[in-house]
Order: sequence, then C-alpha cells, then structure tokens
Amino acid sequence: MASSSAVGKLSREEFRRQKDLDAARKAGTAPAALDEEGRPINPHIPQYISQAPWYLDTGAPSLSHQRRPFDDRSADKLDNWYDRGAKAGPAAKKYRKGACENCGAMSHKKQDCLERPRKKGAKFTNRNIQADEIIHDVATGFDAKRDRWNGYDPAEHKKIYEEYEAVEAARQKLREEEIDNQTTTDLAAVRKVAKAGKKEGKEVDPDFGSSDEEDADDDKYADAADAVGQKLDTKTRITVRNLRIREDTAKYLINLDPESAYYDPKTRSMRDAPIKNVPAEEAKFAGDNFFRFSGEAPEVQELQLFAWQAAARGNDVHLNANPTQGQLLHHEFKEKKEMMKDVNKVSILAKYGGEEYLEHVPKELTNGQTENYVEYSRTGHIIKGKERAKARSKYPEDVYINNHTDVWGSWYDLSSGTWGYACCHSSIHISYCAGEAGKEAAQASTAQALLASSKARSEPSTQDNEARTRIEQNYSKKRVGEGDVSLDKDRLAEAINEEKKRKARGDKDDDRSSKKMKGLQSGSHDVTEEELEAYRMTRRNAEDPMANYVDSEDVYTR
Repeated sequence: MASSSAVGKLSREEFRRQKDLDAARKAGTAPAALDEEGRPINPHIPQYISQAPWYLDTGAPSLSHQRRPFDDRSADKLDNWYDRGAKAGPAAKKYRKGACENCGAMSHKKQDCLERPRKKGAKFTNRNIQADEIIHDVATGFDAKRDRWNGYDPAEHKKIYEEYEAVEAARQKLREEEIDNQTTTDLAAVRKVAKAGKKEGKEVDPDFGSSDEEDADDDKYADAADAVGQKLDTKTRITVRNLRIREDTAKYLINLDPESAYYDPKTRSMRDAPIKNVPAEEAKFAGDNFFRFSGEAPEVQELQLFAWQAAARGNDVHLNANPTQGQLLHHEFKEKKEMMKDVNKVSILAKYGGEEYLEHVPKELTNGQTENYVEYSRTGHIIKGKERAKARSKYPEDVYINNHTDVWGSWYDLSSGTWGYACCHSSIHISYCAGEAGKEAAQASTAQALLASSKARSEPSTQDNEARTRIEQNYSKKRVGEGDVSLDKDRLAEAINEEKKRKARGDKDDDRSSKKMKGLQSGSHDVTEEELEAYRMTRRNAEDPMANYVDSEDVYTR
C-alpha cells in the first residue's frame, strides 16, 4: 500500500480509486506495488506496518523503515587505534619547505611540535632532522570514541606485576634477616620485628601489599589458630604436616611450559617429570611414574598382573578379595617357574652338551685380585713383597727354528710393509737363516738399490736394438699393411696361393696358431708382411653378401 502521508489530503475520487486499487491488488488482478529496490510489497500487510512515520517517509511505497539498518561496527573495535611513535621511513638530510621549524618533520608545524624546543631550529641548522610521523586516520564510532581503554596496550600492565613482585621480595628478605638476627626466642619480640617490617614495607610503596585489616587479622590470629593442614604448637613452635599446605607448589605449577609433561586434571596425575634436566633424586617432583616404579610398587604390579592372568585362565584369584591367597599363589608360581628353568636347562645340556662353556672363571682370577701385599718405591722398584709374576702365553716362546737367532716378527720392513726375522731380514715365514748374507741380499733387492744399479748399467748393444726393432715391427700396425709398407706382388701372390692351399687341405686355425706359437717359442719371427696380407685377404667374412660367390678365374695368376 502506498504511503499517503507525503501526498497530502486526497479527494473523494482519488480516495475511491486508491481503495479500488488496493482491493484489486489483494484480489490479484492488479500488480503489486514495488519499493525503491524493485521488490514487490505484499498488499495484505496492514497499513500501520506499511505506512512509514513522518520522519522516515520518502514519498514512495517502501518497507525499509521495517528492516534493520546496516551498521558497520568495524571501527568500534578496541584494536582499531593509531600506532604510537611510528615513523615513515628514514629522516631527511636537508630542511624541506613547509616542515616544522623546530625538528624538521613534515607531519606537523612548529606550534604542534612535541620535541624540546631547540635554541636554533632545524630550519637554520639542517641538523638532527626528525623523520615524519605516520598520520593514522582512525574513524572511531560512538562506542569506540567513548571507550576509556581504547588504545591501551595490555603489555604495560606487566610492569605493575614486576614492581609488586620486587617489593614483596625485598620485604620478605628484610623480614628473614631480622628474624635470623634475633637471638631471643620470645614470640613477642619476633612479632614486633614482623610488624616493623610490615610498616617499612608500607612506607616504601603504599599502593602494594595487604590492607590494614588483613595485617591486623594476621597478627591477631597468627599464634592462637592452627594453620590449615598443620598441627601447630605455639609454645614449642613444632609443626607436624599431615596435608599439603598452601605453600607447597602443585605439580602442574612446577613447569608452566605447555610443551612439558602432560597433567590430567580428572585423575590429578602427571606421569612424566615436569623438568627434564634435573635428576629424579634431586627434583621436588619427578613424576608419578618415578614413584610407580620405585620401592615395592613393581612387586605389587607383578602380583596384580599375575592375578589378572590367573583369572583369565579360569582360576579363582582376586587380589582385592583375598590378597593373602594371591600372594601365596604368586610365590608358588615363581618357585615352579625357576624349577622348570632348571629342568629345561639340564635336559638341553644332557641332549646337546656344552656345559663346559657355561662355567665362568671366578672374578678374583679374571681381575687378578690377590691378598699378597706388595709395596713399591717412587721409582717403581719393589720394596716389600714378591714381584708380580709375568703373564705367559699359551704358545711356545723363544723357540728358534731353521738356524734363526731371532723369532718371527722381530723385524719390520718399512719399504714393503711386511714382518720378518731380524737376524737375516727375511720376510718369508719358516725360511732358512742366511745371516749377514741375507741382510745384504735384502738390501740389494730393495727398490732404491735396483734403481741405483739400473743407472750404472751400460747402454744396450746394436744387435739388441735391431732385435727390438724387429719385434716392434712385427707387433706394430705396419705388418698388416696399415702404413708405409711396400709389398712385393710376386710374394703376395705366392702367399695367397699357399693360404688357399692350406684352406683347401682343411687345416684349422688352431694348427696355424700352434705353429706360430712354436715359431715364437723358438725365437724366429719369419712371418712376412705378404703372408699377413694374404691371410687378411683370404679370410672369410660372414657378413659379406658376396661371400658365397665363387670366381673361376684367378686374378693374381699369370
């Protein structure tokens, strides 16, 4: 329904048409009215809902006055605050026009500068120019503008705790010193010293510490009442603890690191040690597992495990219902177990043997401990008692064989890295001793002696050079025609015929190789280049496509 407050007073005809239009919209014959966003308005909505008040009326049909307005409260957050003391990059080196005349920053003027006024400003000296501050545009809302804690850093509150702890520590130390210096055991004197310490603590810093009422209550009931968890005798000052008092640190407060030992609040158990680097014997609390596996606790666990296993096998054993029966059965079970071990050991040794290897030598013999008293001097000589017998080997000692005067291993050859005999310098085991001649032979066979003798030798003769040249020629590439080698055609043709005749006779390559080896062993190298060339030309090549071709004519025959 359209709003009529902005239209003014309607005539009778306009009012009738408006009524007819509303009835047609309700009947569905006329389209529904649209708001400013193009959404249809339900015509069955009552007028007191669809009609906007005078201070929200826009002159057009709308239901926006019934909807919740969009409110962006992101600016009202406490962390939306400017960064105090933030500088925009490095400071300038010269004064800039329009900057502060006092410090040289561009973010404020001289009258707004918070720095100490200089005798000569940066405008005239161009020295110690400050960096520009970052100007934050913080758009605070209604709540943020009136929040007295907006922009407060909670880390600053830690200083209050530190100051309080320092004052309490100094006050406690002063009280302890005064009580230690007190020689009398009069309780009234001690109480007077404590009161004096409290007064001094109040004069140091009245903002911290307990109130006057609490101090008065402490003085009033300190001697008359017993502490919680303690039996206190005020005359003898003897304290007997029967419960954990407030001064004892709880196990979950020993180490506040979240990565330390896990504390289960339901069972109040901490299995591991809260502090790893401290030995378990020296720590105040070493974990529940330390107490669980110390003393008689392991025996109780073994007894409980035996009761569970026996009950699982069908035996009527319950440790809580009848602990004496369970303990007796467990003792009987351990005796039978040891007996079965001995029976199995005896049966295995009787079947397989090896009992001699299980016998151990007494520790007194292995460690060489005796009751014989021996006294030594500073120089190591025996003054009193018998000298200790030297240990002997099971192998024969000082036995010389093969005319040797020293044992094997008495000499080491540095050049070859082998052991030998010192009498003849022989490195061959169980060899015959040659005496000084063997030493001279070993010296002459060394690498240095061989090098020295090779230099002293004369140059080889011409016959040796010719023989060496002939051997090198036979084994070089020139023998097979790969070089500057001239072949005689007549000899080549004759060699080819001989090679063909040899193959026609069916001679194998082994016979030829055996003959060649015999010739080499005899010292004759009469294989010529023509024979090698004939063998190379007449040998069969399996990959040659013309290998099966037979030529009737001989190219080399005349």
